[in-house]
Amino acid sequence: MSKLQHKSNRQLIIVLIISAVGMFGFGFALVPLYDVLCDALGINGKTQSTASVYQPVMVDESRTVTVEFVSQVQSDMPWTFTPQVNTMQVHPGELIRTHFVATNMSGQHIVGQAIPSVSPGQGAAYFNKTECFCFNQQVLKANAAADLPLIFFVDPQLPESISTLTLSYTLYNITDKGYVTDIASNAVEQGAEQ
Repeated sequence: MSKLQHKSNRQLIIVLIISAVGMFGFGFALVPLYDVLCDALGINGKTQSTASVYQPVMVDESRTVTVEFVSQVQSDMPWTFTPQVNTMQVHPGELIRTHFVATNMSGQHIVGQAIPSVSPGQGAAYFNKTECFCFNQQVLKANAAADLPLIFFVDPQLPESISTLTLSYTLYNITDKGYVTDIASNAVEQGAEQ
């Protein structure tokens, strides 16, 4: 093998290694970049993950916004999960109370986590939850049911072009995740004590 070909092979290997490392790094950067881009453009539909503080404002009674509630359950989750109502008419600035009903249909304790999204995505910034079951993990004993509260308000600054907001929750089974096994164990122990 000539010196020139050996040098060329070494350069090719270096380029391939750098390319592989670059692609690996880009793969890790995609999620944060996607989140930043969606937040900047207001298209992600994500709602806040902490409670908003309700500041009493003038309720805009001249305007009505339709809020639709949709619930889904992950396929390995043996729960039923439904909203109290499917649709309601609200005035921007009005504090609204409703709830979802979850029932554990299995014979074992299960820990669930609800992930919300709002459609259209631009409306997510104007949908404020002051209390939501989605802020916490939900533990349901075997064959138990629970009312899961939701208190929210629609910001009066919601663009006039948006007349309907759809709040969708997907419920996931997180019982087998390592960081929640203590919660399920504590629920079992508390249930045995009662």
